[in-house]
Amino acid sequence: AGDRFGGVIGTSPPMKKLFALLARVAPTDATVLLEGETGTGKEAIAEALHQASGRALGPFVVVDCASIPRELIASELFGHAKGSYTGAIADKRGLIESAHGGTLFLDEIGELPLDLQPQLLRALEKREVRRVGETRPIPVDIRVLAATHRDLRGEVNAGAFRADLYFRLAVARLTIPPLRERADDLEPLVIALAERFTGVAGDNPLAHALPALR
Repeated sequence: AGDRFGGVIGTSPPMKKLFALLARVAPTDATVLLEGETGTGKEAIAEALHQASGRALGPFVVVDCASIPRELIASELFGHAKGSYTGAIADKRGLIESAHGGTLFLDEIGELPLDLQPQLLRALEKREVRRVGETRPIPVDIRVLAATHRDLRGEVNAGAFRADLYFRLAVARLTIPPLRERADDLEPLVIALAERFTGVAGDNPLAHALPALR
């Protein structure tokens, strides 16, 4: 019934339907896959899910799978032991381990190299990680959220993404519609941004100017 979920605003029917689904899944520990074009607010929705969950007091750790250099992804995700490779001068805790007690957000999961997907799947299934250069498993208590702008089902069919990892991630699969498909949300979004940046709330002049600009 509301026009927002956390910091995400929307009054259009597609967004209200999305908010209702988010409100149902937020209190659970279900893994959620957020699909949508770049710029549709997937990270903001993931953070809102975290804040509405029982893990809100725990960490919210973002892993941008598209920005981490390929040769560093394993170390960043799983951590490493001192001396495990050149430059590993100390033990390092990985991002999955850092999310213990909270939420791990795997942004742009479709960019994760195919050869690393089995390791991630194993970590998600067993809820434990092995640092690079170690054999001892480290248990982790995490909730997993993932996001992508790709058609992961199509990627699975093309052999570019593992089917078992996809189904592990897509326990709840939600699609965020682009703004061009929900023009009714433009006005409340602009007003909310104006209030945020100007500090002026209430009867904002933009509310009167926007209809004339359409």
